[in-house]
Amino acid sequence: MPLRKRTRAREAALQVLYQLDLRGAEVLEQIEPILDRLLDGGGADPGIRQFTRELVLGCWGHRDELDARIAAVAENWDIRRMAVIDRNVLRLATYELLFVADVPAKVAINEAIDLAKRYSTGDSGAFVNGILDRIRMEAGGSSPESSSPIS
Repeated sequence: MPLRKRTRAREAALQVLYQLDLRGAEVLEQIEPILDRLLDGGGADPGIRQFTRELVLGCWGHRDELDARIAAVAENWDIRRMAVIDRNVLRLATYELLFVADVPAKVAINEAIDLAKRYSTGDSGAFVNGILDRIRMEAGGSSPESSSPIS
């Protein structure tokens, strides 16, 4: 079964964020060829490519704020000591929770849990879920099932 379009974009964004975390801003100079490689060349759906780029650039541009939010709720965890994948899954989902209005909190959190389970350790899904749920609650989100606060 093919991955849904936004799921595919998140997966590609995570791979770019991982590279950014390890190599730094020089990765951004090569973002188009990287996206070509990750998204099947120039034939990828332009929407997937645009969403991937938005996620990467948004996470990079808000990195300090995202890290501060994550660190504030990650009890007994120094963000620099987290696994690189976990840290970037958290950045990606936190960016979506705080800055991407058309993604419901439940979707952002579930997608992050799936990415953590797929690319990190067996315990990463629960770890990511716990941190993101705290961020969602602090950001004024209601139940994880709802896409906007209850009126």
